[in-house]
Amino acid sequence: MSKGFLSRIRIPHVFTLLTGVILFSSLLTWVIPSGSYERQTMQVGQLERSVIIPNSYEQVPKHYSLQGILSPDAPEGRASPVGLQGFLSAIPRGMEAAADIIFFIFVVGGVFGILSRTGAIVSGIHHLLNRFRNSGPMLTIILMSAIAVGGSTLGMGEEFIPLVPIFLIVSKEMGYDRVFGLALVFVAAETGFAAATTNPFTVNVAQSIAELPLNSLMGFRLIFLVCSLAVVLTYVLRYGARVRLDRANSVMPDDAFELAESSVEIEAFNSRHRLILISCVAIFAFILYAVQAHGWWMAEMGGGFLLMGFVAVWISGISIADAARAMARGMEDMVVAALVVGFARGVQVVLSDAMVLDSIVFYAALFLENFSTYVAAAGMFFFQTILNFFIPSGSGQAAVTMPIMAPLADVLGLSRQVAVFAFTCGDGFSNTIIPTSGILMAMLGLSGIPYEKWLKFMIPLFLRLALLAVVFLTIAVALDL
Repeated sequence: MSKGFLSRIRIPHVFTLLTGVILFSSLLTWVIPSGSYERQTMQVGQLERSVIIPNSYEQVPKHYSLQGILSPDAPEGRASPVGLQGFLSAIPRGMEAAADIIFFIFVVGGVFGILSRTGAIVSGIHHLLNRFRNSGPMLTIILMSAIAVGGSTLGMGEEFIPLVPIFLIVSKEMGYDRVFGLALVFVAAETGFAAATTNPFTVNVAQSIAELPLNSLMGFRLIFLVCSLAVVLTYVLRYGARVRLDRANSVMPDDAFELAESSVEIEAFNSRHRLILISCVAIFAFILYAVQAHGWWMAEMGGGFLLMGFVAVWISGISIADAARAMARGMEDMVVAALVVGFARGVQVVLSDAMVLDSIVFYAALFLENFSTYVAAAGMFFFQTILNFFIPSGSGQAAVTMPIMAPLADVLGLSRQVAVFAFTCGDGFSNTIIPTSGILMAMLGLSGIPYEKWLKFMIPLFLRLALLAVVFLTIAVALDL
Protein backbone atom coordinates (compact mmCIF):
# COMPACT_ATOMS: atom_id res chain seq x y z
CA MET A 1 0.00 0.00 0.00
CA SER A 2 1.59 3.26 -1.09
CA LYS A 3 2.29 6.17 1.19
CA GLY A 4 0.37 8.38 -1.17
CA PHE A 5 -2.77 6.33 -0.75
CA LEU A 6 -2.48 6.24 3.03
CA SER A 7 -1.87 9.97 3.20
CA ARG A 8 -5.14 10.58 1.37
CA ILE A 9 -7.17 8.54 3.84
CA ARG A 10 -9.20 10.70 6.22
CA ILE A 11 -10.75 8.71 9.06
CA PRO A 12 -13.59 10.33 11.07
CA HIS A 13 -13.88 10.40 14.84
CA VAL A 14 -13.80 6.95 16.42
CA PHE A 15 -17.50 7.05 17.37
CA THR A 16 -18.44 8.05 13.82
CA LEU A 17 -16.20 5.35 12.38
CA LEU A 18 -17.62 2.57 14.55
CA THR A 19 -21.19 3.70 13.94
CA GLY A 20 -20.47 3.44 10.22
CA VAL A 21 -19.07 -0.07 10.69
CA ILE A 22 -22.21 -1.08 12.59
CA LEU A 23 -24.37 0.33 9.79
CA PHE A 24 -22.33 -1.56 7.18
CA SER A 25 -22.65 -4.78 9.20
CA SER A 26 -26.40 -4.21 9.48
CA LEU A 27 -26.66 -3.92 5.69
CA LEU A 28 -24.67 -7.14 5.28
CA THR A 29 -27.34 -9.00 7.23
CA TRP A 30 -29.71 -8.42 4.30
CA VAL A 31 -27.48 -10.36 1.88
CA ILE A 32 -25.58 -12.94 3.97
CA PRO A 33 -27.63 -16.13 4.54
CA SER A 34 -28.78 -16.78 8.09
CA GLY A 35 -28.12 -20.03 9.89
CA SER A 36 -27.10 -21.49 13.20
CA TYR A 37 -25.24 -24.30 14.86
CA GLU A 38 -26.46 -26.11 17.93
CA ARG A 39 -24.46 -25.26 21.01
CA GLN A 40 -23.48 -26.89 24.25
CA THR A 41 -22.01 -25.57 27.48
CA MET A 42 -18.40 -26.54 28.07
CA GLN A 43 -16.21 -25.99 31.11
CA VAL A 44 -12.94 -24.32 30.09
CA GLY A 45 -10.73 -23.96 33.15
CA GLN A 46 -12.73 -21.99 35.71
CA LEU A 47 -15.16 -20.59 33.13
CA GLU A 48 -18.14 -21.96 31.23
CA ARG A 49 -18.28 -21.41 27.46
CA SER A 50 -21.11 -21.97 25.01
CA VAL A 51 -19.49 -23.76 22.06
CA ILE A 52 -20.70 -24.93 18.66
CA ILE A 53 -21.52 -28.58 18.01
CA PRO A 54 -19.78 -29.61 14.74
CA ASN A 55 -21.94 -30.77 11.81
CA SER A 56 -25.04 -29.23 13.36
CA TYR A 57 -25.34 -26.20 11.08
CA GLU A 58 -28.76 -25.55 9.61
CA GLN A 59 -29.70 -22.66 7.37
CA VAL A 60 -32.49 -20.52 8.75
CA PRO A 61 -34.93 -18.98 6.24
CA LYS A 62 -34.71 -15.21 6.21
CA HIS A 63 -37.93 -13.24 6.33
CA TYR A 64 -37.96 -10.02 4.30
CA SER A 65 -40.73 -7.47 4.76
CA LEU A 66 -41.35 -3.73 4.70
CA GLN A 67 -41.88 -3.80 8.46
CA GLY A 68 -38.47 -5.47 8.84
CA ILE A 69 -36.83 -2.31 7.50
CA LEU A 70 -37.98 -0.55 10.67
CA SER A 71 -38.13 -3.30 13.30
CA PRO A 72 -37.63 -7.08 13.64
CA ASP A 73 -40.36 -8.96 11.82
CA ALA A 74 -39.47 -12.64 11.79
CA PRO A 75 -42.08 -15.38 12.27
CA GLU A 76 -41.15 -18.38 14.43
CA GLY A 77 -38.31 -20.37 12.86
CA ARG A 78 -37.10 -17.55 10.60
CA ALA A 79 -34.40 -14.89 10.86
CA SER A 80 -34.87 -11.19 10.34
CA PRO A 81 -32.29 -8.83 8.79
CA VAL A 82 -31.29 -5.92 10.99
CA GLY A 83 -33.55 -2.93 10.45
CA LEU A 84 -33.52 0.61 11.76
CA GLN A 85 -34.49 -0.38 15.30
CA GLY A 86 -31.79 -3.05 15.50
CA PHE A 87 -29.17 -0.64 14.15
CA LEU A 88 -30.10 2.17 16.55
CA SER A 89 -30.18 -0.13 19.57
CA ALA A 90 -26.94 -1.93 18.68
CA ILE A 91 -24.72 0.60 20.46
CA PRO A 92 -26.69 0.61 23.75
CA ARG A 93 -26.87 -3.19 23.64
CA GLY A 94 -23.16 -3.31 22.85
CA MET A 95 -22.56 -1.19 25.94
CA GLU A 96 -24.64 -3.61 27.96
CA ALA A 97 -22.84 -6.66 26.56
CA ALA A 98 -19.43 -5.11 27.26
CA ALA A 99 -20.40 -3.63 30.64
CA ASP A 100 -17.87 -5.72 32.57
CA ILE A 101 -14.97 -4.45 30.45
CA ILE A 102 -16.27 -0.87 30.40
CA PHE A 103 -16.54 -0.61 34.17
CA PHE A 104 -13.21 -2.38 34.59
CA ILE A 105 -11.58 0.32 32.46
CA PHE A 106 -13.21 3.03 34.59
CA VAL A 107 -11.99 1.41 37.81
CA VAL A 108 -8.43 0.93 36.55
CA GLY A 109 -8.40 4.51 35.23
CA GLY A 110 -9.49 5.78 38.63
CA VAL A 111 -6.81 3.79 40.42
CA PHE A 112 -4.12 5.11 38.08
CA GLY A 113 -5.45 8.58 38.83
CA ILE A 114 -4.69 7.93 42.49
CA LEU A 115 -1.25 6.57 41.67
CA SER A 116 -0.52 9.65 39.58
CA ARG A 117 -1.60 11.87 42.49
CA THR A 118 0.88 10.13 44.80
CA GLY A 119 3.66 11.03 42.37
CA ALA A 120 4.94 7.47 42.34
CA ILE A 121 4.36 6.86 38.63
CA VAL A 122 5.92 10.02 37.18
CA SER A 123 8.84 9.93 39.65
CA GLY A 124 9.40 6.25 38.94
CA ILE A 125 9.40 6.84 35.20
CA HIS A 126 11.95 9.64 35.43
CA HIS A 127 14.08 7.54 37.74
CA LEU A 128 14.06 4.80 35.10
CA LEU A 129 14.72 7.28 32.31
CA ASN A 130 17.70 8.73 34.15
CA ARG A 131 19.24 5.25 34.35
CA PHE A 132 18.74 4.69 30.60
CA ARG A 133 19.17 8.30 29.49
CA ASN A 134 21.81 7.39 26.91
CA SER A 135 20.34 4.03 25.92
CA GLY A 136 16.84 4.54 24.50
CA PRO A 137 16.98 1.33 22.42
CA MET A 138 17.87 -0.76 25.48
CA LEU A 139 14.97 0.72 27.47
CA THR A 140 12.68 0.07 24.49
CA ILE A 141 13.75 -3.58 24.35
CA ILE A 142 13.25 -4.05 28.09
CA LEU A 143 9.81 -2.41 28.18
CA MET A 144 8.41 -4.06 25.04
CA SER A 145 9.75 -7.49 25.99
CA ALA A 146 8.19 -7.31 29.45
CA ILE A 147 4.83 -6.19 28.07
CA ALA A 148 4.89 -8.84 25.34
CA VAL A 149 5.49 -11.55 27.93
CA GLY A 150 2.49 -10.27 29.87
CA GLY A 151 0.31 -10.47 26.76
CA SER A 152 1.61 -13.90 25.80
CA THR A 153 1.31 -15.57 29.19
CA LEU A 154 -1.62 -13.81 30.83
CA GLY A 155 -3.54 -12.26 27.95
CA MET A 156 -3.02 -8.72 29.24
CA GLY A 157 -4.59 -6.01 27.09
CA GLU A 158 -7.24 -3.82 28.70
CA GLU A 159 -5.01 -3.51 31.76
CA PHE A 160 -2.54 -1.43 29.73
CA ILE A 161 -5.05 1.20 28.54
CA PRO A 162 -4.47 3.63 31.46
CA LEU A 163 -0.72 3.31 30.95
CA VAL A 164 -0.77 5.02 27.55
CA PRO A 165 -0.09 8.55 28.91
CA ILE A 166 2.87 7.16 30.85
CA PHE A 167 4.44 5.62 27.78
CA LEU A 168 3.91 8.86 25.89
CA ILE A 169 6.01 10.58 28.53
CA VAL A 170 8.70 7.92 28.10
CA SER A 171 8.69 8.41 24.33
CA LYS A 172 8.89 12.19 24.59
CA GLU A 173 11.74 12.06 27.10
CA MET A 174 13.71 9.74 24.80
CA GLY A 175 13.20 12.07 21.81
CA TYR A 176 10.65 10.02 19.87
CA ASP A 177 7.07 10.80 18.79
CA ARG A 178 3.69 9.80 20.19
CA VAL A 179 3.34 6.93 17.71
CA PHE A 180 6.51 5.40 19.12
CA GLY A 181 5.08 5.84 22.62
CA LEU A 182 1.89 3.97 21.74
CA ALA A 183 3.88 1.25 19.98
CA LEU A 184 5.87 0.68 23.16
CA VAL A 185 2.80 -0.54 25.00
CA PHE A 186 0.13 -1.49 22.45
CA VAL A 187 2.18 -3.23 19.75
CA ALA A 188 4.15 -5.11 22.39
CA ALA A 189 1.00 -6.26 24.17
CA GLU A 190 -0.78 -7.40 20.99
CA THR A 191 2.33 -9.15 19.69
CA GLY A 192 2.50 -11.14 22.90
CA PHE A 193 -1.25 -11.73 22.80
CA ALA A 194 -0.97 -13.18 19.28
CA ALA A 195 2.17 -15.21 20.01
CA ALA A 196 0.30 -16.82 22.88
CA THR A 197 2.06 -19.30 25.14
CA THR A 198 -0.27 -19.67 28.14
CA ASN A 199 -2.79 -16.92 27.30
CA PRO A 200 -5.92 -18.05 29.21
CA PHE A 201 -8.28 -16.17 26.87
CA THR A 202 -7.06 -17.59 23.57
CA VAL A 203 -4.69 -20.54 23.45
CA ASN A 204 -6.02 -22.20 26.61
CA VAL A 205 -9.65 -21.83 25.54
CA ALA A 206 -8.87 -22.98 21.99
CA GLN A 207 -6.82 -25.99 23.10
CA SER A 208 -9.55 -27.04 25.54
CA ILE A 209 -12.22 -26.88 22.84
CA ALA A 210 -9.94 -28.71 20.38
CA GLU A 211 -9.38 -31.42 23.03
CA LEU A 212 -5.65 -30.80 23.19
CA PRO A 213 -3.49 -30.77 26.34
CA LEU A 214 -3.36 -27.31 27.87
CA ASN A 215 -0.16 -25.39 27.15
CA SER A 216 1.00 -28.05 24.68
CA LEU A 217 3.40 -27.23 21.81
CA MET A 218 5.07 -24.80 24.20
CA GLY A 219 8.53 -24.92 22.60
CA PHE A 220 7.17 -24.02 19.16
CA ARG A 221 5.13 -21.17 20.62
CA LEU A 222 8.10 -19.78 22.55
CA ILE A 223 10.22 -19.74 19.40
CA PHE A 224 7.40 -17.94 17.58
CA LEU A 225 7.13 -15.38 20.40
CA VAL A 226 10.86 -14.64 20.20
CA CYS A 227 10.75 -14.30 16.40
CA SER A 228 7.64 -12.10 16.50
CA LEU A 229 9.19 -9.85 19.12
CA ALA A 230 12.39 -9.63 17.07
CA VAL A 231 10.41 -8.47 14.03
CA VAL A 232 8.53 -5.89 16.09
CA LEU A 233 11.60 -4.55 17.91
CA THR A 234 13.54 -4.21 14.67
CA TYR A 235 10.70 -2.29 13.03
CA VAL A 236 9.97 -0.02 16.02
CA LEU A 237 13.63 0.75 16.76
CA ARG A 238 14.30 1.63 13.12
CA TYR A 239 11.27 3.89 13.10
CA GLY A 240 12.41 5.53 16.33
CA ALA A 241 15.92 6.07 14.99
CA ARG A 242 14.54 7.80 11.89
CA VAL A 243 12.30 10.04 14.01
CA ARG A 244 15.15 11.07 16.30
CA LEU A 245 17.29 11.85 13.28
CA ASP A 246 14.62 13.97 11.61
CA ARG A 247 11.10 14.60 12.92
CA ALA A 248 9.95 14.80 9.28
CA ASN A 249 10.29 11.00 9.20
CA SER A 250 7.45 10.66 11.72
CA VAL A 251 4.01 9.64 10.46
CA MET A 252 2.87 12.75 12.36
CA PRO A 253 5.62 15.24 11.37
CA ASP A 254 3.58 18.34 12.27
CA ASP A 255 2.61 17.12 15.73
CA ALA A 256 4.03 19.33 18.50
CA PHE A 257 3.80 16.35 20.89
CA GLU A 258 2.73 18.44 23.86
CA LEU A 259 1.71 16.56 27.00
CA ALA A 260 -0.09 17.86 30.06
CA GLU A 261 2.30 15.86 32.23
CA SER A 262 5.23 17.91 30.97
CA SER A 263 4.22 20.87 33.13
CA VAL A 264 3.92 18.83 36.33
CA GLU A 265 6.63 19.37 38.91
CA ILE A 266 8.47 16.09 39.30
CA GLU A 267 9.19 14.99 42.85
CA ALA A 268 12.41 13.14 43.52
CA PHE A 269 11.95 9.38 43.66
CA ASN A 270 11.85 8.40 47.34
CA SER A 271 11.20 5.45 49.63
CA ARG A 272 7.43 6.02 49.69
CA HIS A 273 7.29 5.96 45.91
CA ARG A 274 9.33 2.77 45.89
CA LEU A 275 7.06 1.11 48.47
CA ILE A 276 3.92 2.13 46.54
CA LEU A 277 5.26 0.68 43.29
CA ILE A 278 6.44 -2.54 44.96
CA SER A 279 3.03 -2.97 46.63
CA CYS A 280 1.23 -2.36 43.34
CA VAL A 281 3.40 -4.87 41.50
CA ALA A 282 2.76 -7.47 44.23
CA ILE A 283 -1.02 -6.91 44.12
CA PHE A 284 -0.99 -6.97 40.33
CA ALA A 285 0.94 -10.25 40.35
CA PHE A 286 -1.67 -11.75 42.69
CA ILE A 287 -4.47 -10.53 40.39
CA LEU A 288 -2.86 -12.29 37.43
CA TYR A 289 -2.37 -15.44 39.51
CA ALA A 290 -6.02 -15.39 40.58
CA VAL A 291 -7.15 -15.08 36.95
CA GLN A 292 -5.35 -18.34 36.18
CA ALA A 293 -5.92 -20.25 39.41
CA HIS A 294 -9.31 -19.03 40.64
CA GLY A 295 -11.11 -17.92 37.48
CA TRP A 296 -11.20 -14.23 38.36
CA TRP A 297 -12.83 -12.04 35.77
CA MET A 298 -13.39 -8.31 35.35
CA ALA A 299 -15.31 -7.69 38.59
CA GLU A 300 -12.79 -9.51 40.76
CA MET A 301 -9.88 -7.93 38.90
CA GLY A 302 -11.45 -4.51 39.40
CA GLY A 303 -11.67 -5.20 43.12
CA GLY A 304 -7.98 -6.07 43.13
CA PHE A 305 -7.14 -2.76 41.47
CA LEU A 306 -9.24 -0.91 44.05
CA LEU A 307 -7.13 -2.56 46.75
CA MET A 308 -4.09 -1.27 44.90
CA GLY A 309 -5.51 2.27 45.12
CA PHE A 310 -6.35 1.95 48.83
CA VAL A 311 -2.82 0.76 49.63
CA ALA A 312 -1.31 3.64 47.64
CA VAL A 313 -3.44 6.18 49.54
CA TRP A 314 -2.40 4.68 52.89
CA ILE A 315 1.32 4.62 52.07
CA SER A 316 1.41 8.08 50.49
CA GLY A 317 -0.55 9.76 53.27
CA ILE A 318 -2.67 11.87 50.89
CA SER A 319 -6.11 12.84 52.18
CA ILE A 320 -9.25 10.88 51.33
CA ALA A 321 -10.65 13.97 49.61
CA ASP A 322 -7.56 14.29 47.39
CA ALA A 323 -7.70 10.59 46.57
CA ALA A 324 -11.38 10.81 45.62
CA ARG A 325 -10.76 13.80 43.34
CA ALA A 326 -7.79 12.04 41.74
CA MET A 327 -9.88 8.91 41.17
CA ALA A 328 -12.64 10.96 39.56
CA ARG A 329 -10.15 12.64 37.22
CA GLY A 330 -8.68 9.27 36.31
CA MET A 331 -12.13 7.93 35.45
CA GLU A 332 -12.92 11.04 33.41
CA ASP A 333 -9.79 10.42 31.33
CA MET A 334 -11.14 6.95 30.50
CA VAL A 335 -14.59 8.01 29.23
CA VAL A 336 -13.85 7.77 25.51
CA ALA A 337 -11.65 4.69 25.97
CA ALA A 338 -14.38 2.84 27.87
CA LEU A 339 -17.27 3.82 25.61
CA VAL A 340 -15.35 2.79 22.50
CA VAL A 341 -15.44 -0.81 23.75
CA GLY A 342 -19.25 -0.72 23.81
CA PHE A 343 -19.43 0.82 20.34
CA ALA A 344 -17.15 -1.90 18.96
CA ARG A 345 -19.27 -4.65 20.52
CA GLY A 346 -22.27 -3.33 18.57
CA VAL A 347 -20.91 -4.99 15.41
CA GLN A 348 -21.18 -8.43 16.97
CA VAL A 349 -24.63 -7.57 18.29
CA VAL A 350 -26.17 -6.87 14.86
CA LEU A 351 -24.58 -9.93 13.24
CA SER A 352 -25.88 -12.14 16.04
CA ASP A 353 -29.36 -10.61 15.74
CA ALA A 354 -29.59 -11.68 12.10
CA MET A 355 -27.98 -15.09 12.77
CA VAL A 356 -25.24 -14.63 10.18
CA LEU A 357 -22.11 -15.22 12.30
CA ASP A 358 -22.53 -18.99 12.18
CA SER A 359 -23.11 -18.81 8.44
CA ILE A 360 -19.80 -17.00 7.94
CA VAL A 361 -18.01 -19.78 9.83
CA PHE A 362 -19.86 -22.54 7.95
CA TYR A 363 -19.14 -21.22 4.45
CA ALA A 364 -15.51 -20.47 5.31
CA ALA A 365 -15.05 -24.10 6.41
CA LEU A 366 -16.60 -25.35 3.15
CA PHE A 367 -14.26 -23.11 1.17
CA LEU A 368 -11.12 -24.30 2.94
CA GLU A 369 -11.90 -27.95 2.20
CA ASN A 370 -10.98 -27.37 -1.45
CA PHE A 371 -7.29 -26.65 -0.85
CA SER A 372 -4.07 -28.46 0.02
CA THR A 373 -2.95 -28.67 3.63
CA TYR A 374 -0.44 -25.81 3.31
CA VAL A 375 -2.90 -23.47 1.63
CA ALA A 376 -5.70 -24.49 4.00
CA ALA A 377 -3.52 -23.74 7.04
CA ALA A 378 -2.77 -20.27 5.69
CA GLY A 379 -6.44 -19.92 4.80
CA MET A 380 -7.41 -20.64 8.42
CA PHE A 381 -5.14 -17.80 9.51
CA PHE A 382 -6.61 -15.32 7.04
CA PHE A 383 -10.15 -16.40 7.89
CA GLN A 384 -9.55 -15.83 11.60
CA THR A 385 -8.01 -12.46 10.75
CA ILE A 386 -11.13 -11.40 8.83
CA LEU A 387 -13.52 -12.83 11.41
CA ASN A 388 -11.77 -10.87 14.14
CA PHE A 389 -13.20 -7.72 12.53
CA PHE A 390 -16.65 -8.98 13.48
CA ILE A 391 -15.78 -10.80 16.73
CA PRO A 392 -12.88 -8.86 18.31
CA SER A 393 -12.85 -11.11 21.37
CA GLY A 394 -10.30 -13.86 21.79
CA SER A 395 -12.33 -16.24 23.90
CA GLY A 396 -15.54 -15.38 22.02
CA GLN A 397 -13.95 -16.11 18.65
CA ALA A 398 -12.49 -19.37 19.97
CA ALA A 399 -15.92 -20.51 21.14
CA VAL A 400 -17.42 -19.77 17.72
CA THR A 401 -14.72 -21.13 15.41
CA MET A 402 -12.64 -23.81 17.15
CA PRO A 403 -15.44 -26.41 17.35
CA ILE A 404 -15.51 -26.19 13.52
CA MET A 405 -11.84 -25.62 12.73
CA ALA A 406 -10.59 -28.50 14.91
CA PRO A 407 -12.67 -31.21 13.13
CA LEU A 408 -11.96 -29.48 9.80
CA ALA A 409 -8.25 -29.87 10.50
CA ASP A 410 -8.86 -33.62 10.91
CA VAL A 411 -10.64 -33.77 7.54
CA LEU A 412 -7.86 -31.83 5.82
CA GLY A 413 -5.13 -33.99 7.34
CA LEU A 414 -3.86 -31.17 9.55
CA SER A 415 -2.94 -31.30 13.19
CA ARG A 416 -5.43 -29.62 15.51
CA GLN A 417 -2.46 -27.70 16.88
CA VAL A 418 -2.22 -26.01 13.48
CA ALA A 419 -5.86 -24.91 13.73
CA VAL A 420 -5.25 -23.47 17.21
CA PHE A 421 -2.07 -21.70 16.09
CA ALA A 422 -3.87 -20.19 13.08
CA PHE A 423 -6.59 -18.93 15.41
CA THR A 424 -4.26 -17.28 17.94
CA CYS A 425 -2.25 -15.53 15.21
CA GLY A 426 -5.30 -14.42 13.23
CA ASP A 427 -7.09 -13.18 16.31
CA GLY A 428 -4.09 -11.39 17.80
CA PHE A 429 -2.18 -9.62 15.05
CA SER A 430 -5.27 -8.13 13.40
CA ASN A 431 -6.13 -6.38 16.68
CA THR A 432 -3.43 -3.87 15.77
CA ILE A 433 -5.33 -2.52 12.73
CA ILE A 434 -9.06 -3.29 12.88
CA PRO A 435 -11.33 -0.40 13.95
CA THR A 436 -13.57 -2.79 15.90
CA SER A 437 -10.76 -3.51 18.37
CA GLY A 438 -11.89 -1.64 21.47
CA ILE A 439 -8.40 -1.64 22.94
CA LEU A 440 -6.86 -0.13 19.80
CA MET A 441 -9.44 2.61 19.42
CA ALA A 442 -9.33 3.40 23.14
CA MET A 443 -5.55 3.74 23.11
CA LEU A 444 -5.61 5.84 19.95
CA GLY A 445 -8.06 8.18 21.66
CA LEU A 446 -5.86 8.49 24.74
CA SER A 447 -2.70 9.03 22.72
CA GLY A 448 -4.20 11.58 20.31
CA ILE A 449 -3.21 9.61 17.21
CA PRO A 450 -5.62 9.66 14.24
CA TYR A 451 -6.57 6.20 12.99
CA GLU A 452 -5.24 6.83 9.47
CA LYS A 453 -1.86 7.89 10.88
CA TRP A 454 -1.71 4.71 12.92
CA LEU A 455 -2.48 2.62 9.83
CA LYS A 456 0.38 4.32 7.99
CA PHE A 457 2.73 3.20 10.76
CA MET A 458 1.21 -0.20 11.50
CA ILE A 459 0.24 -1.80 8.18
CA PRO A 460 3.84 -2.52 7.05
CA LEU A 461 4.53 -4.14 10.42
CA PHE A 462 1.26 -6.08 10.33
CA LEU A 463 2.16 -7.50 6.92
CA ARG A 464 5.55 -8.61 8.23
CA LEU A 465 3.92 -10.35 11.19
CA ALA A 466 1.30 -11.97 8.94
CA LEU A 467 4.06 -13.32 6.71
CA LEU A 468 5.89 -14.66 9.77
CA ALA A 469 2.70 -16.41 10.92
CA VAL A 470 2.26 -18.05 7.50
CA VAL A 471 5.90 -19.21 7.56
CA PHE A 472 5.45 -20.81 10.98
CA LEU A 473 2.16 -22.39 9.88
CA THR A 474 3.99 -23.91 6.91
CA ILE A 475 6.66 -25.25 9.23
CA ALA A 476 4.01 -26.68 11.56
CA VAL A 477 2.32 -28.47 8.66
CA ALA A 478 5.63 -29.77 7.28
CA LEU A 479 6.65 -31.13 10.70
CA ASP A 480 3.13 -32.45 11.40
CA LEU A 481 3.17 -30.84 14.84
